[in-house]
Amino acid sequence: MPRHTREGALSALAAAGLALSAVLAAPAHAAPKAPGFLSAADLPPHPSSSWTAGRVTAGVPEATDRDTCLRALPGHQRAWHRDFRTDLDTGARQITVVLPDTRSAQHLVSALNKDIRSCPVRVEAADPELDVTMRDYGKLSVEEGAHVYGLHTETSWGASDIRLLSAGRDGRTVTVVDWGQLGGFAGAPVKAFKKTTTTAVNKLN
Repeated sequence: MPRHTREGALSALAAAGLALSAVLAAPAHAAPKAPGFLSAADLPPHPSSSWTAGRVTAGVPEATDRDTCLRALPGHQRAWHRDFRTDLDTGARQITVVLPDTRSAQHLVSALNKDIRSCPVRVEAADPELDVTMRDYGKLSVEEGAHVYGLHTETSWGASDIRLLSAGRDGRTVTVVDWGQLGGFAGAPVKAFKKTTTTAVNKLN
């Protein structure tokens, strides 16, 4: 093989090798890093059971597709969630989404607040045996802000559960904290949940 042809072939092989190396290295940088999440110790203290935290998992939970209070969440690609549980009737979940820009994040938070405020009407329309009451616990001054709500659901046969929900934002990252247990508003740890929400937003950095 002539010298110039051999050198050209070696150059082509070297270029191909560099290209292959880039392809093989790409997956290590392709998976986005999850924002900071709550730990079990950050949840509102339970009077008779400790919290256990699950793993931070990529994606929005499948059950969220059926959650009429959080209709704006499903479909987002850069999302993670973490479940928390106690040994009794109390559980919680945090879902965090990283948006392309702050404007998109603002839009998502606005949509989530509308979803939560209008949720009782949709739930009652879907099931006449349910009575849902919403309480607005107001805004929190943390990063770009957060908002806390309470939802009490009672069935026609007397079953009752309480749910605390919050949506907050830091830059282009949005997080939702969802807490629930059997009972009513009287047993809801609103003050502690506000602290949990503040911690959740601060941990997004």
